[in-house]
Amino acid sequence: MNPTPPMLGPFMDMSKSDDARMGKILASSATGTSFLILIQLASRIFTFASNQLILRTLSPVVLGIAAQLELFQVSILYFSRESIRMAIQRQPIPSSPDCKNPSPDADTATFDSHSVASQTVVNMSYLSFALGFPSSLIFSMLYQRFVPEEASNTAFFYHSMVLIGAASLMELSIEPFFSVVQQHMLYEKRAAVEMPAAFLRSAVTSSAFIYASQVNYDLGVLPFALGHLSYSLALICGYSLALLRGTNASRFSFLLTRIQFRDPSNYLLGRFSRQLMSLAANVFFQSLVKHLLTQGDTMMLAALSGLEDQGIYSLASNYGGLIARIIFQPLEESSRNLFSALLISDENGKPKSVHISTTRDHLIDILRAYQLLSILIFPLGPLMVPQLLYILGGRQWASPKIGDLLSVYCYYIPFLAFNGITEAFVSSAASSQQIRKQTAWMGVFSACYALAAYMFLEVGDLGAYGLVLANIVNMMVRTCWSYSFIKSYFHRNGCSLNTSEVAIRPASFFLCALASLLLRRGFGLKLGIIEACALGGTYTLLM
Repeated sequence: MNPTPPMLGPFMDMSKSDDARMGKILASSATGTSFLILIQLASRIFTFASNQLILRTLSPVVLGIAAQLELFQVSILYFSRESIRMAIQRQPIPSSPDCKNPSPDADTATFDSHSVASQTVVNMSYLSFALGFPSSLIFSMLYQRFVPEEASNTAFFYHSMVLIGAASLMELSIEPFFSVVQQHMLYEKRAAVEMPAAFLRSAVTSSAFIYASQVNYDLGVLPFALGHLSYSLALICGYSLALLRGTNASRFSFLLTRIQFRDPSNYLLGRFSRQLMSLAANVFFQSLVKHLLTQGDTMMLAALSGLEDQGIYSLASNYGGLIARIIFQPLEESSRNLFSALLISDENGKPKSVHISTTRDHLIDILRAYQLLSILIFPLGPLMVPQLLYILGGRQWASPKIGDLLSVYCYYIPFLAFNGITEAFVSSAASSQQIRKQTAWMGVFSACYALAAYMFLEVGDLGAYGLVLANIVNMMVRTCWSYSFIKSYFHRNGCSLNTSEVAIRPASFFLCALASLLLRRGFGLKLGIIEACALGGTYTLLM
């Protein structure tokens, strides 16, 4: 028998028993969540420190242009890799051989299954890189067509756009490495690569700004582009060093390789899984609408407001979303991987009942934890954030408009968290037909979001406050649909999910509302009304 590959070692000693496999998956998920939180925490600390070094000399206009360029890059990466990543999560890893009682035939078959599964996700990942070229070309043309004149006249603007486009393609080139890391839950390797890359990005960005300030030279948004480029280079070097060793023993290649299979009809050109490609195509069409909903606020600001307002909103979303990025995003990602691993159908076409029960318990624990965190965020967040902004940003950013916007943004964070975890379940459990159904509902959600934005922005004249409220409405309707899907999924599989098991006691919400009123008497009527609506919306989601 071939020696255990170093890269897959932690996952090659599992027992053949299903209970042992499930226990290993749960342990890996828990460890993975810790590593993902560590990655986000380190990344945000580096970014935070970098921002503090340059924030006092950075104008809202430059920050607004940087926000547009970030949207440009996010759009390229999202449309190129998101649907592929979601499909790859459905590729199961076969149980590992029993090392205590080895059977040559069984071990050979198991290693072959492992190599086919790994090679399948590697080959699928190359589709992301291929999609990156037309995506970068299309978004470059669109951005140049609609870019504001004030932004196009900024120093090194077009150079920055080219560099960010190149950085996006470079980042897509590490998808084969990333897919193997995610498939085998090798989160410690991901942390070892992504944390130094995040540090390098922050160091390059802040160093470029500091140098330009010292020599009194205007670099515009070029430092941000250089930071993205250095991040992509660090990812390529880090993943290459971490994963290329030991691939000969693992019986798969990180190159686009023809797969040895018994049934050629399951693969296109002998390399790409037809089943995963079909699922990716369904998810891709859904991602068109989902991206509009997720990035709709940034797009609306880019179309309807000036660069200064965009810079202010970018600051609010970056600072206000720290908790979401550090805690909620890693937990959502690790839970999606866990749900995908547990909800794989057996020979009867249904997941095992013990796996469904474990998934249900995990989901309930997260939803209850989110509620407890929400009743702390609502009263304390709006009080603390403006004060921190005054200390960190200086007088240039210490205005009532920015402080109040950050306060309102705190109410948006819990809705973002609930939507993230419920949609993570849907993406892991839904069939291709159900994903198409969700895509149709996404059109309804888009209409709700557009109507809410019109009512709050145009009719109510709430400005940026209205945009945050529209986002809350968007997250509420999406979460309601996802929660309805989750309840019906458990019901179809012989398991129940009662609201009484998920929701914490109503008295907790009422105490939270009372504490908020007592703490916020000086904030005025507007924030009081917004907070009351936010609390009511959170409670409504769980009823």
